Amino acid sequence: MLMPQTYLSNSSPSPSCVTHIFQKPCLHSTSYYPSFQVGSRPWFQNKRSERRVRNNGYNNSSNKIKAVAASEQAEKKTVKVKATITVQLTVGGVFSDLSLERGADDITDLLGKSLLLELVSATLNPKTKTEKDTIKGYAHRTFQLVDKVKYEAEFEVPHSFGEIGAIFVENEHHKEMYITDVEFKGFPTGTFNISCNSWVHSKFDNPAKRVFFSNKSYLPSQTPEGLKRIRGEKLIELRGNGEGERKKFERIYDYDVYNDIGDPDSNIDLKRPVLGGEQNPYPRRCRTGRPRSKTDPLSEERSDSVYVPRDECFSEVKQLTFSTKAVYSVLHGLVPSLQTAILDKDLGFPVFSAIDDLFNEGVELPILKGKGLIRNIIPRLVKFVKDTENDILRFETPATMDRDRFFWFRDEEFARQTLAGLNPCCIELITEWPLKSKLDPAIYGPAESAITTEIVEQAIRGFMTVEEAIKQKKLFILDYHDLLLPVVEKVRELEGRTLYGSRTVFFLNSDSTLRPIAIELTRPPINGEPQWKEVFTPAWHSTSVWLWRLAKAHVLAHDSGYHQLVSHWLRTHCATEPYIIATNRQLSAMHPIYRLLHPHFRYTMEINALAREALINANGTIESSFSPGKYSILLSSIAYDKQWQFDLQALPADLINRGLAVEDPNAPHGLKLTIEDYPYANDGLVLWDTIKGWVTDYVNHYYSEPGQVQSDNELQAWWEEIRTVGHGDKKDEPWWPVLKTEEDLVQIVTTIVWITSGHHAAVNFGQYHYAGYFPNRPTITRCNVPTEDPTDSEWELFLEKPEVTLLNTFPSQIQATTVMTVLDILSTHSPDEEYLGETLEPSWAEVPKIKSSFEKFKGKLIELEGIVDERNADRTLKNRNGAGIVPYELLKPISEPGVTGKGVPYSISI
Repeated sequence: MLMPQTYLSNSSPSPSCVTHIFQKPCLHSTSYYPSFQVGSRPWFQNKRSERRVRNNGYNNSSNKIKAVAASEQAEKKTVKVKATITVQLTVGGVFSDLSLERGADDITDLLGKSLLLELVSATLNPKTKTEKDTIKGYAHRTFQLVDKVKYEAEFEVPHSFGEIGAIFVENEHHKEMYITDVEFKGFPTGTFNISCNSWVHSKFDNPAKRVFFSNKSYLPSQTPEGLKRIRGEKLIELRGNGEGERKKFERIYDYDVYNDIGDPDSNIDLKRPVLGGEQNPYPRRCRTGRPRSKTDPLSEERSDSVYVPRDECFSEVKQLTFSTKAVYSVLHGLVPSLQTAILDKDLGFPVFSAIDDLFNEGVELPILKGKGLIRNIIPRLVKFVKDTENDILRFETPATMDRDRFFWFRDEEFARQTLAGLNPCCIELITEWPLKSKLDPAIYGPAESAITTEIVEQAIRGFMTVEEAIKQKKLFILDYHDLLLPVVEKVRELEGRTLYGSRTVFFLNSDSTLRPIAIELTRPPINGEPQWKEVFTPAWHSTSVWLWRLAKAHVLAHDSGYHQLVSHWLRTHCATEPYIIATNRQLSAMHPIYRLLHPHFRYTMEINALAREALINANGTIESSFSPGKYSILLSSIAYDKQWQFDLQALPADLINRGLAVEDPNAPHGLKLTIEDYPYANDGLVLWDTIKGWVTDYVNHYYSEPGQVQSDNELQAWWEEIRTVGHGDKKDEPWWPVLKTEEDLVQIVTTIVWITSGHHAAVNFGQYHYAGYFPNRPTITRCNVPTEDPTDSEWELFLEKPEVTLLNTFPSQIQATTVMTVLDILSTHSPDEEYLGETLEPSWAEVPKIKSSFEKFKGKLIELEGIVDERNADRTLKNRNGAGIVPYELLKPISEPGVTGKGVPYSISI
């Protein structure tokens, strides 16, 4: 085998070096080796002779001449270093086909010129005060493992080269390569490793080389002199110039509005308003640069693939185990087949046993496109029946229904789930009475609620007055009145769906359980008809009982829509994308805060792009199966405008804002909960404090001196861009935190980490548990309540067969099964999931103090596992323990793969 060409570069850096596209190290390698450093003393110099020279008491010119000669001789001495590069075999990268390009790449491997590496010194030339020449060497292929290929290069490194601060990599193949790490052996100080975990584009796509920095982290002011230019130019490259359509291999991070939700070129009815800007405020997404729609110049043309920066993509890296492969297969293969199997899109379920059949018999599917792939990825759902050679979509029984078949029917479970269910972050304390709308009464009708003092006091049976109940913090509300009422008329114009504004009032019992006591449904003035509103209460007469059940179905549909569009999509996926873009544009890969946040941004941009492609898009799953229909994402814009504040994304601030807690220095976590048994808050605050402790240790290590946060130009630019660009529609709001001190930084970073880990886990991984049996959480209501202007036949049907009226109100068969299929896959943990505190990042391992803090963080998370188990076993905690109740485990940090209803990943990766 030919040896690699290895040489020293004696020329000054070429102009092309100035325009490199530089790589941020992806921080998921587990290898750790100490970095190689070269001090002022040559490696071979004897310490004893050094002391002798220093203490001989005299000095003359001959000694100086000898010293200079020795120094020059030392500079010429070299050490032989071997670099081993590990390349991950991937589906779409190198080695993936037998094309002519592949043949050329094989020849390149044979010639020993697969990768060109350049070693970059962290120090300047002491004589010229300029960057030292890089040391170049070609890497050749050595051997292949099952899923990896090893390449090796050899270098002659002079003793005076100093610490290696970075490496340049040029991919000589015609296809991209995924490099996991580069290991160096031969330095007297031992082996060390540079983590990469990143795609390296082909030089034929882009001649600019890539750079990977060492695992050491530096604040901008502490950057080694030899790396300062590279650090700055790398960030400029990552920002791009805001022009042109982005290519798949690029790593450009830029902003754009949400103008790609609609598809007016295929159908003008699929035109959707642009989200982002004064008219419809919204966070920004990643710019793709696709051409504008021919039909609507404000919209972006849709395409089969949506650009995200290359390192944010992941579906090929781990072959077929990643969750997005499963999501993609469901949305593009399984759901279309399901729609073919169920021909009548408006067909509902005739009887409740037909719903049960989804779990017992399943739905026979037509021939699936890519059926083998779908079966392999989603074996939990798709079963192959050998005797008929058919595919069956058979749903697993959700944990809630498995424990109690009638759980969804009970009022106490309806109330309990506001504290320990899928959307436990919307219940609020009532502090003012009577309840009043803030909407314009001239447009929407009288502002005062129909839930009167008499109704409430009758429900609590003389136990106390409304005034006393408010004073004692006993009344709570789910309030979707003002948010939904402005879109009720528009939604009712859509076929097969209805909508109300709603208020649901609960009373707090002495055992910390909630009791629903009243539901108000409101329709604004429509078509000359005045405002209509009615209050429904639990009752003991059959007609009132069934009206109460129907009212609950409407409220649950409102809560389902709010959960999916606001609690889940807006607060986690959507609001986080600007943080990711700003972090890559403004924080160097060697910045400690970049390296702290990077695991929490893993794959979020790709899952968001997939959501824009097939979930939140025009006529996608959300629009077709949730009550707001084509106004769904517009509704999330309204919520963003009226409700979203960065400071309230912090769990303690959110609880205080909703009246569910007050500050108390003597209470655990510094907060006294209004409802003592509030599982989401109880577990969440332990997790919040654990995250904050880790972030505090990390920040205080790197910002150890006063003024360092304020003088960190990268950090200040990062926070400025998040506020004024990524969330630019809210840039003038007074509630934005300032970033001046270490405490400010800790609060900001902890909030971001909480949203991407704890909050997302709480609202995502219980979706199939709680909504897999859709009567518990219908996503849409298709009929008005029977008391709102009923026809004679509608009222007669309700009186004769109220169960049929409820089934007609529920989603259709295609709507229900589509949502159930998607929720199953969205609730699934991938086999390669990375859970909070599980992985020690290589850059964290470089610093003993940070490594120690991480181990403490990991230990606290293990403690939380035990705390959750102990709480779930406590019979006095009735919101998480009882007959038929699923234990609250959504904030339990670790999980096995699959639909488990627990586990807190680092990031929003599904």
